[in-house]
Amino acid sequence: LLTVTVFLSTLTPKFYFALTVTSSFISGLIFVFEWWHFRKYGTSFIEQVSVSHLRPLIGGIENSPPAPAAFSAGENETSRQNMPECKVWRNPLNLFRGAEYSRYMWVTGKEPLTYYDMNLSAQDHQNFFTCDTDALRPSDTVMQKAWRERNPQARIKAAYQALELNNDCATAYVLLAEEEATTIVDAEKYFKQALKAGEMIYRKSQNCHSQSPQHEAQLRRDTNVLVYVKRRLAMCARKLGRIREAVKMMRDLMKEFPLLSMLNIHENLLEALLELQAYADVQAVLAKYDDISLPKSAAICYTAALLKARAVSERFSPETASKRGLSTAEINAVEAIHRAVEFNPHVPKYLLEMKSLVLPPEHILKRGDSEAVAYAFFHLQHWKRIEGALNLLHCTWEGTFRMIPYPLEKGHLFYPYPSCTETADRELLPTFHEVSVYPQKELPFFIHFTAGLCSFSAMLALLTHQFPELMVVFAKAVSVVS
Repeated sequence: LLTVTVFLSTLTPKFYFALTVTSSFISGLIFVFEWWHFRKYGTSFIEQVSVSHLRPLIGGIENSPPAPAAFSAGENETSRQNMPECKVWRNPLNLFRGAEYSRYMWVTGKEPLTYYDMNLSAQDHQNFFTCDTDALRPSDTVMQKAWRERNPQARIKAAYQALELNNDCATAYVLLAEEEATTIVDAEKYFKQALKAGEMIYRKSQNCHSQSPQHEAQLRRDTNVLVYVKRRLAMCARKLGRIREAVKMMRDLMKEFPLLSMLNIHENLLEALLELQAYADVQAVLAKYDDISLPKSAAICYTAALLKARAVSERFSPETASKRGLSTAEINAVEAIHRAVEFNPHVPKYLLEMKSLVLPPEHILKRGDSEAVAYAFFHLQHWKRIEGALNLLHCTWEGTFRMIPYPLEKGHLFYPYPSCTETADRELLPTFHEVSVYPQKELPFFIHFTAGLCSFSAMLALLTHQFPELMVVFAKAVSVVS
């Protein structure tokens, strides 16, 4: 102790200043290196070394995070250039306004649909159900105005006016089924009347569609009406418990109009088949539509993950898996979950009931919170039905964020996650719903630690430079106490 005291008394303020500057410089280098390593590989270098090498030496279990995917600069730049813009899609499983959305509003007093969402639906109705030849039929002229009306009662009144002019106006029955019917049973009755009228008009349009471009446009419109009515009738059957009938109607519709795949009728079929627990048929539908050339959806990705999880979830245990390692089937299931989570990271919180659901909107944004709500609203029951599936999802879904630490800049299996989804989702989802945003990867502890160490050393260097004598006394006092 005497030797140390003598040594400290011989040190000058310059020594302490040089010492603090050097320590600040070294801690700064460590911080820069940690930050660079985290940006490139998604993990802290110090944490990785401690987990991989130090923990086994002190008797811990080696549990290194999965290796990050490699991306070259060219691939990253290409992905950024080819990244699609946010596009709003019609929800394949949208509810009925009169029988479901209005009922929710009557009970809760909350408006489940936003003005933006309903405005998009109005545009869809005008595109699907009107054409240039509407002036030739007075009832269609009335309906053309009805689809542009903002007031629901005005639209319903216009539909009745169209039926007075023409009792076989299919689009008038469609509007009444969607907005006036207060139960699914009533909606189905209107749609059956619409089907009868729509088939008759469709056959007439087929016979004369080649006469002029106007007749071709009329055939397209009448085809849209017929497909819409058949699809909604199938959805009515599904909601009323006649699931096998609904599946047959959907299959027949897909065979009759194979070119209308953009309507995503296969997503309705997947949900109905899952309700029947016809998993072999579900796999057959996935094999056809889970194709690289087709746009993906949460229904496709998460249904594929559910089928793979079904094979291993009943016997899956995280404790057992950590000891013996994952089997081939378990690896396939985990990879499928990672793929689904990368496509849409918002779904797991709804499936695990960490976040409350609301009624799905009429339009969704793929990879967005609106799509997650729409998927979980209908598919949560299918995940619950398979024992252990939600447990496997809970144990593995967060691993995706370790694999892709910067999803806004690069992806693993899909394009980088589009940052525009939050804005669009806020337009689609009701104001009382807390919109989910992409879960950002938090900085590791050692990056915070090295940043604090660098700042503290720099502050000591500054104080030593400004108050050298005082800092010398403080350093000697700390040394004696320690």
